[in-house]
Amino acid sequence: MSQVHTLWKTTTGLPVVGATLGKRLFSLAFAQKAPYFASIRPQVTELRPNHAEVLIRKRRRVHNHLGTVHAIALCNGLEMAMGALAEASVPQDKRWIPKGMTVSYAAKATGDVTCIAETDPEQWAGLGDLGVRVRGELADGTVVIEGVIDLWVTPKRR
Repeated sequence: MSQVHTLWKTTTGLPVVGATLGKRLFSLAFAQKAPYFASIRPQVTELRPNHAEVLIRKRRRVHNHLGTVHAIALCNGLEMAMGALAEASVPQDKRWIPKGMTVSYAAKATGDVTCIAETDPEQWAGLGDLGVRVRGELADGTVVIEGVIDLWVTPKRR
């Protein structure tokens, strides 16, 4: 189990803290890995190998000129979900780095958005290109953004 996944299990499993506060603590800690993530005040709501979810609440600081969640805030949330998934999924003898992101905006983000990243376990068996499927959904299931974040997976240097 990776350090990130261990931290998730620890913070969300503390009986004194409770799962909700544990998720907030984890989200704050994880956002420090790439401080720009903190600009959207994300909350990791689910994390396991091959699946991660990050909630972006709709509030003024992430609005665009239309009063909806800004596309770049959504991309930031998708990248954070992908990063959490990759850290929880990558085999110990490999490393990853993002290569690019391709997204389509499917609908206006008129409410809180859950950014979801997913892979299949067999994708981590090889080296080279790995596509992480990403999407952002409103509470009613409406997809507001979807795409792929491409990773480059290589062996870890010893």
